[in-house]
Amino acid sequence: MKLKKLMTGVLAAFMLAGCAPKQQQNTTKLKIVATTFPQYDWIREIIGKDNTNVDLQLLMKNGGDLHSYQPTAGDIANIADANLFVYVGGESDEWVDDALKEKTNKDMKVVNMMQTLGDDIDEEEEGLEKESEDHDHEEIEYDEHVWLSLKRAQKIVKAIADELGELDSTNAKKYQENAEAYIAKLAALDKSYESTVNTVKNKTWIFADRMPFHYLAKDYGITTYAAFNGCSTETNASFNTIVSLAKYADELGIKHIMTIEGSDKKLAKAVIENTTDKNQDILTLNSLQSVSQSDIDKGLTYYGAMEENLKVLAQSFNTEVK
Repeated sequence: MKLKKLMTGVLAAFMLAGCAPKQQQNTTKLKIVATTFPQYDWIREIIGKDNTNVDLQLLMKNGGDLHSYQPTAGDIANIADANLFVYVGGESDEWVDDALKEKTNKDMKVVNMMQTLGDDIDEEEEGLEKESEDHDHEEIEYDEHVWLSLKRAQKIVKAIADELGELDSTNAKKYQENAEAYIAKLAALDKSYESTVNTVKNKTWIFADRMPFHYLAKDYGITTYAAFNGCSTETNASFNTIVSLAKYADELGIKHIMTIEGSDKKLAKAVIENTTDKNQDILTLNSLQSVSQSDIDKGLTYYGAMEENLKVLAQSFNTEVK
């Protein structure tokens, strides 16, 4: 219940801040707040690069992880007067319900990405290393890494464009046209993923890390074995987990051990040391969970990251991008 205590303190600070004199704001712009980079970048594509009608803000831009994010009073205040608020909607966003109770813009539109997908979400898969539970074991937790599915991303982009069109009817046609063009790009990249994976017989990944790529793997029929689930904060695996992953690598003839961005690769190296050949390569996929302002300033985009992930995917299966 640490999160509830944290939110109580944050909301109290927000209410105190609300008593202070407010700075003059430009009310002519549409204010959009996105919690994480993927939807922030999708919105950039929808509104267009030369748009001066929208004030688009990203909450998580310090390189911190979605799963450890703790909103500040400033974050809550920033959300409160937004015209559109877009968030993932998984277990890491449990703070959002309380934050939205403090909204000052009663006409705010909200896009919960997971809710937008309806039944097209899956329960979270366990890694080989079992997580310690501090909640009801019967509580179902859903995998929140929906942005890593190009198929699901297309649905969410359309939903965001629809909401933007309702908020700004003057530019609704432009938003729809931009969204359609971007969705076409995502669809083409999705086809390239499919064509690349379809050339492979042994579609298996071994993650010596947490594994947030469930939806991507499911989209293309890739089997995964992972040390930890996608939302895990663990970094130390038991010897049994290391040996199990090494055994899978030996039995399946796996030549590449997978990690995600930010990994120190110690676990991957330990797995390799316990294989028979001890000569596997370590490859890294970008889950876009820990994006900094510096990354954005250097030109990081969702599409570009997923393009790079396709190259890594092809390398992991010893094939070429199709």
